[in-house]
Amino acid sequence: MSLTDARYMAAAIRFARRHEGWTATNPSVACLIVADGVIVGMGVTAMGGRPHAEPLALAQAGDLARGATAYVTLEPCAHHGRTPPCAQTLIDAGIARVFTAVVDPDPRVDEKGHAILRAAGIEVERGLGDSKAREVLAAYLVHKKLGRPHVTLKLAISADGLIGIRGKGQVPITGAQARAQTHLLRARSHAILVGSGTALADDPELTCRLPGLEGRSPVRIVLDANMRLHSGLKLVNTSNEVPLLVVGPVNPALAKTGTQFIACEMQDGRIALPELLEDLGARGIQSVLVEGGAQIAKALLSENLVDALALFTSPKPIGAGESVKDHIASPVLANDLRQGFELTGAWQFGEDRLETFARNA
Repeated sequence: MSLTDARYMAAAIRFARRHEGWTATNPSVACLIVADGVIVGMGVTAMGGRPHAEPLALAQAGDLARGATAYVTLEPCAHHGRTPPCAQTLIDAGIARVFTAVVDPDPRVDEKGHAILRAAGIEVERGLGDSKAREVLAAYLVHKKLGRPHVTLKLAISADGLIGIRGKGQVPITGAQARAQTHLLRARSHAILVGSGTALADDPELTCRLPGLEGRSPVRIVLDANMRLHSGLKLVNTSNEVPLLVVGPVNPALAKTGTQFIACEMQDGRIALPELLEDLGARGIQSVLVEGGAQIAKALLSENLVDALALFTSPKPIGAGESVKDHIASPVLANDLRQGFELTGAWQFGEDRLETFARNA
C-alpha cells in the first residue's frame, strides 16, 4: 500500500458520502477504478440501494477496467440475487488489484467477497482507510451488529453551557452557517427524533431546507406517550409531504392527517428507548439524529444508546437576564466529555464550532 493508494481510497470515502442516508438498508459505498494513475470509473451506491457502486464504476470505465485497480470502501458483496455478486463483476471486468477499507459484517459476505477475488488471482488488500470509512458506514455497521439504528445526538450549546430557556420556545444559539450543517446532518440520516415537549415548545418542521436537498428530508419521529401533539403543529401539517411517525397511542385526529403511529413499551412511566430502537431497526431505519431536549439526551446517554455526538458550541451566552431555574443545561459539553467517546472532527462555521465524537469501539 502506497501513499497514492491511500489518497485514492480517501477520495472514495469522500465520494461515498454523496448518497449517505439514501440507500435504504444498503450502505452508501463508493468504488473508484484507476488505470495508469488516472481515475477511469467512479460509482456510488444508487439512491434506494441498487445498483451497487462496483458495477456503476465498471460501466463508466469500460474496457479501461482491464488490468486496473479498484478502491472500494466496503468489501464487495459475494451473494447472488437477480444480478451477480460485485466480487464476480470485478473479476469479469478484468480488475487486477482490489483495495477495500472495511470487511462487510453481513454473514452472506464477511470475507467471502475477498475469498472469491483471491481465488480468481486478483491481488486483494483490505483495511486501507478503515477508520475513516467506518465513519461513513457507521449506521450500516451498528445496524448489522446490534439490530438497532446508529444514534447521533446533536446539541447546540451556548457559551454558558445551555441548550435553551424554559418557556422561550426556540432560542437561537448558533448562526446560519452552523444551522446549515444541521440540515446536512438531517439529509444524511434516515430519521430525526424529538420528544413531544420539543415539538410543542418549538413547533419545528425538522426538514432539510438546504437548496437542492429539500427532497432528502428524513422521517420525523416524535415520542408522545401522553398524546400531547395536536393538529396545529407544523410537523403534523406536513405529514403528507414528509413522513411523521409518532411513538405512542394512536391519536384519531392526527391519524386523519397521514401521521403514522408505532406502539411503545413503557418503563417507569417513560418510553422504553432500547425497545423503541429495536423496533425502528426492524423497520429498516439505520440512523437516527436526535434533536430533542435535555430529557431525551440524558436518557439516551444514561442507557449508553448514543453512538456519536455532534456538538455545536456558540461563543455567545443566552442565560443572562433569565432566571437560573429556567436555564436548560446541556447534558454534555465538548470540553467535559464523559469517558467512552473520542474526538473525530472539529470545524469552525462562522463564530460557531462543531466538534464530533464517536463512541469507542
